[in-house]
Amino acid sequence: MTDTPRGRVPRLLRSVAYAVLPAELVLLVCLVAGVRIPGAVLLVGELCVAAVLVTEVVVLLRLLRRGLPLRDAVAELVPEAVARLAGHELRLMAGLGRWVARRPHGVAGADGVFPHARDQAALLYGFAFVCVVETVGMSYLLADWPVAHAVVLVLDVYTVLFVLGLHAASATRPHTLAGGALRVRQAAHVDVRVPLDLIASVRRESLFSHEKRDGELNLAVGSQTSVTIELTEPVDAPRLLGAPRPVRLIRLHADDPGALVREVTRARTAPSPSPGPLPTA
Repeated sequence: MTDTPRGRVPRLLRSVAYAVLPAELVLLVCLVAGVRIPGAVLLVGELCVAAVLVTEVVVLLRLLRRGLPLRDAVAELVPEAVARLAGHELRLMAGLGRWVARRPHGVAGADGVFPHARDQAALLYGFAFVCVVETVGMSYLLADWPVAHAVVLVLDVYTVLFVLGLHAASATRPHTLAGGALRVRQAAHVDVRVPLDLIASVRRESLFSHEKRDGELNLAVGSQTSVTIELTEPVDAPRLLGAPRPVRLIRLHADDPGALVREVTRARTAPSPSPGPLPTA
């Protein structure tokens, strides 16, 4: 961020937010724990949070009026890691809507679409059921503590939505083949475009154990991968918080790995279009 008047204001807002938001979290924890907090303290805390949020909205609108793109304006106010985490949560919730509406993401005009969520469905449905049971049990146990009951209920319900969102994001974001590239995805946190001319080999290979190694990307579904792709040079597969991760070996899973391997191999070896007859003099 540049040290200009436009840059100093967002930096000051970040500093204030770093102080106010943790203090708000401490107040919330105290309330859940049953600690008596004077009403004046609660009022001041809520006013500070509201003031920070309103100020950030005002600064955001000013940055937009000055011609700054929305993505860049948000980056001025919100740390990249926070923005990425928020974006991930929004993609999960959007995935739920797409899942219900049966509208997959990014498949328009694709030459090949390869779903990969089938083998994790039973596990995530079971996990979601356990979370629902835990939600009901905690609601019963905390019935005599209304503040704690409300906070835990919100967290429990969000956990159920989060688990279902993980599956929904995987189900609505399949691997795709389009535009001379294989788009490799997993849930809402991995989306890597692999140009076909960088693929040295693609093969079926079922693996159920994966060691973490530099230069490798393992996208296991149900603890397994079924396709291995080797590259001639690395592509960047950014981590969740944006850290670069160059990879030359990608292992992924598909519901029909044979179809994925066949289509990628066919696209890699397709003959070049004929240049046509030479012009006559």
